[in-house]
Amino acid sequence: MSEHGTTSVHVASVRLLLGVWVALMVGTWLTVAASNVDLGWLNIWIGLGIATGKATLVGLYFMHLRWDKPFNAFVFLAAFFFLFLMIGFAMMDSGQYQINLIPGYSPGMGN
Repeated sequence: MSEHGTTSVHVASVRLLLGVWVALMVGTWLTVAASNVDLGWLNIWIGLGIATGKATLVGLYFMHLRWDKPFNAFVFLAAFFFLFLMIGFAMMDSGQYQINLIPGYSPGMGN
């Protein structure tokens, strides 16, 4: 039998995983609380910021990226960077036609 390579096995402690779970629950509560406050155009960015933080926690601890090779962390961060660019360009575009919307009109509303 030949060895195909060695992998280091990392087992996260239950205390750490419970701490991350609590942080995710707090993040979920913050998302719901932020959706009930009207901050105008900031609402979408606050929601995206909270979601990004939660996704980072999931990636780091539940997907074990914290203990993985640095290249995988680079790929993970690059994916967030390109997602940010895509959303940023989409938000810039949506501001261009916002003035043409009819107040109170929504497709599917009975007129």
